[in-house]
Amino acid sequence: MLARRRKVYFWMMGGCLVLFVSAWAFVRLWSVPAAVAMCFVAMVIPPIAAMVANRRGPEDRWWDDPTGDPQSDAWWEELDGKRRRPDDERRDER
Repeated sequence: MLARRRKVYFWMMGGCLVLFVSAWAFVRLWSVPAAVAMCFVAMVIPPIAAMVANRRGPEDRWWDDPTGDPQSDAWWEELDGKRRRPDDERRDER
């Protein structure tokens, strides 16, 4: 689902750029208040886009969530540095 969130983020940021550029490229020639309003809308879009892009999906693996699979959880703990590998413990005993 990362790809879907990434697409939504880029569409939102593209819309933000289109609003901002079009507001001052040609909308201001007809109506300055409309151009300012478009810029205010464009100003609100980036924080919302960041929230959408960083939202946690139901299938996302986060560092603190156990999966329930002992082998997978042991691997993630080793990767996160919470637990040492058995090979490292044997080397320390020598």
